[in-house]
Amino acid sequence: MKQIEEELNKRILVLDGAMGTMLQQYQFEEADFRGERFADFPVALKGNNDLLSLTQPEAIKEIHRKYLEAGADIIETNTFSGTSIAMADYRMENLVYELNFESAKLAREVVDEFNVKTPEKLRFVAGSIGPTNRTASLSPDVNRPEFRAVTFSELKTAYKEQVEALLDGGVNILLVETIFDTLNAKAALFAIEEVKEARHLEIPVMVSGTITDASGRTLSGQTVEAFLISVSHIPLLSVGFNCALGAEQLRPYMKRLARDTQFYTSAHPNAGLPNAFGAYDQSPEEMQYLIEEYLKEGLVNIIGGCCGTNPEHIKAIADVVKKYEPRQNGVVI
Repeated sequence: MKQIEEELNKRILVLDGAMGTMLQQYQFEEADFRGERFADFPVALKGNNDLLSLTQPEAIKEIHRKYLEAGADIIETNTFSGTSIAMADYRMENLVYELNFESAKLAREVVDEFNVKTPEKLRFVAGSIGPTNRTASLSPDVNRPEFRAVTFSELKTAYKEQVEALLDGGVNILLVETIFDTLNAKAALFAIEEVKEARHLEIPVMVSGTITDASGRTLSGQTVEAFLISVSHIPLLSVGFNCALGAEQLRPYMKRLARDTQFYTSAHPNAGLPNAFGAYDQSPEEMQYLIEEYLKEGLVNIIGGCCGTNPEHIKAIADVVKKYEPRQNGVVI
């Protein structure tokens, strides 16, 4: 905790970009996802990006390395769907610990390489904890509004398994991200607190919500201020937003968040909004220009990219953050 806080007080830290965007460039097919180990697995595995930490580890390390070369200070593990709840889609619930542990190890190895080369600029590994594919606050059945596809207890148990493995694999930070339902996030935070207490451990925790559209609310209906209040009982390292929106659309919500919190703040927006084909067209130069507005207004302590961003976007962001001082808590220009 102390090391990263020291770095945050000195400079704005750069988070990496999209793992999924980079993996698409490899054009992996079913056989690549399976590898030798899962050649005879009974269900289709293409699309299970977390599995690639086991079957294509060199590709995952190469992506981490490219983001670090671009100037990233924080690298996220390839574990966005690394819970038994999400892995149930692929019948791989029993692999959750291994997937998270090995993903953390891969990121740790690459970050350690860079830290040895340039010890004056420390880099960190953030264990990526996604929202799962179920929501505790909303019913998936419009005819049964009282129904829930998952319980708080089930979420907590699943997150706890993921957290244990990420810590064993060597992460420096836990990042609960892309939060569309704050109740899911509360289960993750509860699990983290239980693990910290059991291990007598302090580890920085980042929380990143998702504003889903121009309504300025999360999918479960919370405003920026409501979301912030809902998670502020936990001693967080940072709170912020990612995904769904580009930097331009996200800026007014980051401004409200930055004004109201004493935590460090983070943002990793998409590379604009998706086009008609679901692709992201915003160039690194365009994103850099928009991110610089965040920096001028003192909105962020940690900045990176989500969907559609690649090392070129992160390099453009890393280049511009050098010109600005880190945000002072509660001060927005």
